[in-house]
Amino acid sequence: MTHTITRRALAALLLAASSTLALAQAWPNKPVTIIVPFVPGGGTDLGARLMAQKLSTRWGQSVVVDNRGGAGGVVGADAVARAKPDGYTLLVGNLGTQSINPVLYKKLPYDPDKAFAPVSTIAELPFFVLARANLPAANVRELIALAKKEPGKISFGSSGNGGAPHLSAEVFAAMSNTQLLHVPYKGGGAVMTDLIAGHVDLLFASVLESIGHVKAGKMKALAVTTTVRSDSMPDVPTVAESGLPGYESGSWLALLAPAGTPKDIVDKIAGDMKAVLADESTRQALIQQGAIPRSSTPAQLQTLIDNDRKRYERIIRDKHISID
Repeated sequence: MTHTITRRALAALLLAASSTLALAQAWPNKPVTIIVPFVPGGGTDLGARLMAQKLSTRWGQSVVVDNRGGAGGVVGADAVARAKPDGYTLLVGNLGTQSINPVLYKKLPYDPDKAFAPVSTIAELPFFVLARANLPAANVRELIALAKKEPGKISFGSSGNGGAPHLSAEVFAAMSNTQLLHVPYKGGGAVMTDLIAGHVDLLFASVLESIGHVKAGKMKALAVTTTVRSDSMPDVPTVAESGLPGYESGSWLALLAPAGTPKDIVDKIAGDMKAVLADESTRQALIQQGAIPRSSTPAQLQTLIDNDRKRYERIIRDKHISID
């Protein structure tokens, strides 16, 4: 009797394992949707569209980008959290959606610790300290001097209250002992347009979404926020070397799936992401746009999310930043 039960249990396990493997091998057999939790035009959107194009070619299936902006990324993230966990609905999240929002929002419509299955990072996103073209400051030192001369009058836009661009500017203001006026927008595209028009003075935004405007002379890149210069514009100094030692900020892009997505499918997508990001044409496309290509394992992505959540929790608490 015991041996019969054991054989049946073993057979059931083997059947389940073979079924899961078959599912992963057959996936995808229909279009895949990647939800971007922001309006079109921002760095997350641009990175997602490049990945959609490359993955579509690799999978032989359409990969559709669906923009679901709202509430700092919460609306789009919630749509993925509620989606069927079969690999056909994915999320391109970033530092803000995965590490900042769980601290910033007192209540989310999903459990940020249980709603998603991490898949892979896509890229690191250095920020530029951007200024309107006619701002009378050519570098960080001059910007700090101008802000101290006119406290509270130099404005900076952001893609939303509490997001990585907002917090990057707040840390800059705190470290430089200046007072800057925050003007939040509903997405990166809108604030970029207003910076070009001169309606705001500054913007901390990813190199990915701003480099084209900088090269076209529509705005000035005073500095890059990472510890090393950007390969895409190596003449732009870092904030640390141009007037504010010790300063560092930025963001990243990552691919996630709804929690409960079969591990074999998650591992397949992660493996395909690694292959796509190892492709030289993909790497050069990201680098030219100011991003740093970076794949990871699901476990490495989870560690990144957790570590950055701890880091920004302190900043949000110290600056008394809140949404609700």
